[in-house]
Formats: sequence, structure tokens, C-alpha cells
Amino acid sequence: MYVARRVGLSASYIVKRLPDTGSHHAPHCPSYEPPAEYSGLGQLLGRAINEDPATGEVRLKLDFSLNKLTGLAHASQNSATSDSVSSEGARLTLRGLLHYLWEQADLTRWHPSFAGKRSWAVVRRHLLQAAEHKMVGPHALQSRLYVPEPFSVDQRDALNTRRQSQWANAMALPGQSKPLMLLIAELKEIVPARYGYKAVIKHMPDQTLALDEAMYRRLVRRFENELKLWAASDALHLVMIATFHVSPAGTPDIEALSLMTVTAEWIPVQDGYEQQLVMTLVAERRSFVKALRYNLPAKAQIAFATLTDVSAVPLLMAIESPMGCASSITEADWVWRVAMEAAVPELPRKCFQRQDTPPEVRPERQSG
Repeated sequence: MYVARRVGLSASYIVKRLPDTGSHHAPHCPSYEPPAEYSGLGQLLGRAINEDPATGEVRLKLDFSLNKLTGLAHASQNSATSDSVSSEGARLTLRGLLHYLWEQADLTRWHPSFAGKRSWAVVRRHLLQAAEHKMVGPHALQSRLYVPEPFSVDQRDALNTRRQSQWANAMALPGQSKPLMLLIAELKEIVPARYGYKAVIKHMPDQTLALDEAMYRRLVRRFENELKLWAASDALHLVMIATFHVSPAGTPDIEALSLMTVTAEWIPVQDGYEQQLVMTLVAERRSFVKALRYNLPAKAQIAFATLTDVSAVPLLMAIESPMGCASSITEADWVWRVAMEAAVPELPRKCFQRQDTPPEVRPERQSG
């Protein structure tokens, strides 16, 4: 660890982790981070994600644009809704960006002391903090990112005013390209509208987002598994990341989107087996860090999670599912072979209890 001085409007001294040393920390340390190769992060560091150790500024390369030329179709709209993955890994897809921010916000990390404390307000605060000092081209990511505030009837007018003020960044001047905003929010439903369809967002009941019928059809095809998983369990949330612009009439229109299912604890899961294992780990009061795919396709092999409460050496977990697309078993210390064991096998013994440093005062993490 080292002490760094952050310059700018919020100049301050902060404790940071040296780059590329997260896996060198003890697994129970708040600064521990599993090796990047356990997840889809490994193929992106140094390519789509580049950090300047001197300033702490991170530059991100995206495979979608945050500007739309007037009168032209958005090139990545179709790819983002029908196939949001990239085999090259040179740029972050919409899903890859969502996974990156989710991990940077420590929302992939779980400890029993977090139980009952991870509300949408907490998720929102951590996502906005994760977006700080991240640059996309010449723009600060945070200036283009909107995460809805928790809704309150008493604060309805103030919430709407603040939202419209931020959305002014997505209104184009005549003859100029349309600047796009990024939205990360919990999806409530997508329903037919008078023209096309509309996405209804939790914590934003006064404003829906429009999507046309062609995008809706691609959405249903591309995210069939996520939608079915979400529909089958009331315990799951469905998180949406989307780019959108504000039309001359003042209404938001979605350009591209991606979906991610998360548990009641906001831990991302991609199928029912992952959901079952996360629920078991939470119920048995275990500490772990969930691995995410980023740009990797569904059949690419990655770890499921890393147990951090077992010993001085973290324990790698994997799932071998009938679909052959859940997790890598190459280096795993613990494997759930679903075809052979219907129930989650006995978990490794927990070696110790610990108290986490509250997330808001944890030492700042590095992208590497």
C-alpha cells in the first residue's frame, strides 16, 4: 500500500494499493483481489483498461460510441442487443463496462457483515465512486453516467429536476452529433407502448425509456436466459446498462443495452446453478469474491468465485454444469459437478471469522 495525493477539486490524501498486487494480499484483507485471469478481466487489462499509476486515472476503450451522428444508424446498436461480447477483448462491451464498474464498486465481494446493508442507495453510491477518475476519450465517465437516486414521493420534484439537469448532457444541438448518456438502473419491466416499447425503471416512475420494436425483438433473443432466470425468481433483480439520447421532444430513447441478473445481495449470477450456490454461500455466512465474464462468451471457462475465509491461501471455486458454460475446472480447488450432484456439495470448512472495514472507508483499489 502507499499514500497518494489526489489533485483536482477534491484534492486529498488516500491510501491505495500498488498496481498488480491485489492477489498478493491475504484473502481476508479488504485490499485482496483475485488474479485477473480467474475472470474476463485478464484479457482487458492493458488493452481496454489502462491506468496511470502516477495519477490514478484510468482510460477505458469502449466498443460502442457515446455519440451518434445525426441521420445515421448507430453501428453498435444491433451488436449490443444481439451479441454484446467481443472475442478480441480489445474494447469494453456494454456488459464488459457494467462488469468492470460492478467489480470496481466491490459489489462482487460478499461478507456476512454486509447482510441487510446493501440497498439500492448503497449500490448507487458505490457505482458512482467506481466511475470516478475514469476517462472515455476526452470525457470523464462520471459526466456521462446516470444512476437513478432512490425514489421518494416527498422528493419527487427535486429528483426530477436533478435528473433533467444531468440529462441535458444528452441533448444535441441542430446539425451536431447526438451525445449519448449511460444509464445503469434496475429494470422493472419492458411493456408495449403506443409506439414500440418502453422500459420502466425502478426508482424512476415518472420517466420511461423508449425502444423500437426491432430492438425489443433482438433483446428477447439475446437475453433470453437472463429474462427467464429473472422471471423464475422474485429474489432476483435485473440490472440494465444502456446508452440513450434525449429527443427534441425531451424523451429518452435507448440506443443500445445489456442486461445482468443479480441476487438479493446484488451479486451477479448467470444461471440457476450460480444463483443456488450464491444463496448457499450467503446462508452459511461465507466470505467470497464472485468472478465476472466481462467480454467473454457464455461458453468460455472462468472461475465461479474465490472463497476468502478458508486459510492464508484463497480457494478457487468452479461449477461444471450440463451446459458446459458455467465455470472453469482446470485450476479449481472445489468443483460442483451438477450432473453428478443435484445439491450443492459440502463447502470447505471456514477457518476464521473477521470484521470487514466498512466499504466506504476501504483503501482505494487499483484497476490492476
